[in-house]
Amino acid sequence: MMNRFDRLTAILIHLQSKKLVLAQEIADRFDVSLRTVYRDVRSLEQAGVPVIGEKGLGYSIMEGYRLPPVMFTEEEVIAFLMAEKMLEQHADLQNSERFKGAMFKVKAVLRNAQKKVLEDLEENIVTHKVSEHNYLLNDTLPLLIRAIGEKKILHIQYATETGINERDIEPIGILRENGTWNAIAFCNTSKKYHPFRTERMLSVKDTNRPFLQEHISLNEYLANKPKDKGQSFPVVINVHNNMARYLTEQKYNYGFITEKPGKTHTRMEFEAPCIQAFSRWYITFADQADIVTPASLKTLVKDRLKEMLKKVS
Repeated sequence: MMNRFDRLTAILIHLQSKKLVLAQEIADRFDVSLRTVYRDVRSLEQAGVPVIGEKGLGYSIMEGYRLPPVMFTEEEVIAFLMAEKMLEQHADLQNSERFKGAMFKVKAVLRNAQKKVLEDLEENIVTHKVSEHNYLLNDTLPLLIRAIGEKKILHIQYATETGINERDIEPIGILRENGTWNAIAFCNTSKKYHPFRTERMLSVKDTNRPFLQEHISLNEYLANKPKDKGQSFPVVINVHNNMARYLTEQKYNYGFITEKPGKTHTRMEFEAPCIQAFSRWYITFADQADIVTPASLKTLVKDRLKEMLKKVS
């Protein structure tokens, strides 16, 4: 459990991170009662912190007040390092460089012992850039995020299977799914919400024009997103637990729905968009799994294995 002094400091930092913070939000974060939150806020007020608001409505800090430079724990320092390494993989070059600039400012306030820990760890954590860096335009994500916050229309050139088209979009959120970044936006051409894959955006321009209408939130979009009406194939397999842990990313590319871990095997259910593609993927770990349904998948796997044996015999 966090001691009260550390909790008061953390609450003060939390209050400075948002315009308005609800008491319940603080209670949930620190796993304390609302009564404790009210008492802690009173303690901050008595210590001279200009807290605005009252219980039941929410709290904020008077504009212009700032906590003096804070000290980070070793665990927080390591978390910063891990975030930097992750961004090296999943962000464009300019954002990676910006985060590195921010990290220099963080390092400037670290104690010497913490700097030594960070320097030693940096030499022993290496990440390789993924291929999406070759396609993601610099500043695409910052432009999208800024447009979401400021409710401004963006003009994009977008590559599709049939060619390149231009359109105005009103982005409502960013979603990373199956290894790709997607902008969820209202298209002023089709008059519908669509996911736009960022690596297909050939150019992104800020029009500086406000949204033409009010939009639903990203959570509302995801909750009401219609299911793909294309053909799919229900598949159930049992995968040995030692293998199941390695399928965490891949399974989402093959229509993964749910799983139920057992003592030795994990039961996985899929709505496979392509049974042929699923069979090829399944063969890569077939010695560690069993097909429950459908029987047609078993037949397809057997046929593929026979063909493979012919080529190596």
